[in-house]
Amino acid sequence: MPGMPADSGGAIVPFSGEPKHAASALPVRPIRHGVPPPISRVYISWSSGNLLQVACLRPPSPEEGAGRGAEEVAGRVVEVNLGVGAGNGSAEVEEEVDEAEMRRIEYGSVPAFALLQSRKNALADAAAMQHMHSVSEHAEWWQYVLEYSKTIGNLLGNQDSLPALMIEDPRAILKVREKPTSLKAAWELLEIFYVDKELHSWLPERLVDWLADYDSLLTKTDGTVYFKLNNFQKKLINLQIVENDDDYWNGLSAALSVGWLDVVVNMLRFHGSYQLGQMDNRETENGLVEAVAVLVSTMPRMRPDLPKGKLGQCCKTRPDFIKAWEKWRGQVSKLECSAFWIQCSHQKTRDGLKNLLHIMMGNIKDLTAATSHWLELFASHFLYIRPFTVGFEGMHHLAQKCIQLKPSFDTNGLTGLLNGILSENPEVGMQHYPGRLHITLVFPFLPM
Repeated sequence: MPGMPADSGGAIVPFSGEPKHAASALPVRPIRHGVPPPISRVYISWSSGNLLQVACLRPPSPEEGAGRGAEEVAGRVVEVNLGVGAGNGSAEVEEEVDEAEMRRIEYGSVPAFALLQSRKNALADAAAMQHMHSVSEHAEWWQYVLEYSKTIGNLLGNQDSLPALMIEDPRAILKVREKPTSLKAAWELLEIFYVDKELHSWLPERLVDWLADYDSLLTKTDGTVYFKLNNFQKKLINLQIVENDDDYWNGLSAALSVGWLDVVVNMLRFHGSYQLGQMDNRETENGLVEAVAVLVSTMPRMRPDLPKGKLGQCCKTRPDFIKAWEKWRGQVSKLECSAFWIQCSHQKTRDGLKNLLHIMMGNIKDLTAATSHWLELFASHFLYIRPFTVGFEGMHHLAQKCIQLKPSFDTNGLTGLLNGILSENPEVGMQHYPGRLHITLVFPFLPM
């Protein structure tokens, strides 16, 4: 896009800062091009992701010609990062990864990237001999890319790197883990959707796992399930009778809505009816609490296995999952209609447990109330409303519906990236992250 700069005191592109032009609300980025005036032409073009290339050229001068001094240049091309400081989450990413850490990641990725390129070249030769159109048609290629992805993921951080506590707090709700980073979360999203082909049969469950690791990064202003549970953990120290506290039941509903089954069962065991001095007097109440805990812990999951400590009934094939799901949902409905609820005298326990059952039955009203962020509501749909979803089936449409129900006023790079992936436009989403990272590391993921 060529243009002739106007005479405006040295500014390449003049603008008015008057309120009537609303320019004061727009981000202004100075371009340090190093080209001495006068500048006769400016060319602007898009580069990768959030990078804009700006070429600044001086007018040709017959007098200077071949004798132009070495210290003077005829023009220069510079890149402008439109993500930084634009209020879209990129500044937050830049803050959490400093220059030294970024260099460590980039230098550490060189051997893995070189190995991937070597393998790619070998596969390209083989593809030419076999008359294949693309390297990606080789099954080995995606195994190589997955190996590369795991290597880079380890460079970006390890969620399980902290040693386990020798004595665990029995009333601890959330486990102590390494602080998550947005770059690691973004990398895992790309791996889930573009690299690990074996995940497509249980993609919704993998998103639930991802949310369990990175829910705390979704927003800083709107609240999340993680922050709701974290706040209740602080309050729990001074609580003697947890079942009388509304935050206890709200936390249970929130954790169940996003599939944190281990957290739900652990919190249910905080209930006062489990205390030795209470079990005889509250036998029916304790039986109902335990029945809900058993249903939660045996919820069918369409996945090959579960991480250590996670609850649920794994089903490796779709027919087995459908059969197990229908049986389990029937048990939930049967308990919801049980006559034992009449004998439960503690109203908050009765209401709280019934709400958990309604969530497991896929009641959209209760799921919407239990979740705080649209992405949490998005995940809850796959757990309780659309459990038989496979792959990308209807994901983008559902995401837009959830955004309407749970609008977020805190724009975040992770949710922008997921939106870009679901709309099949990942470059838009990657503009929230440092340009060097996605240019040098991410492109092997994308379709070739």
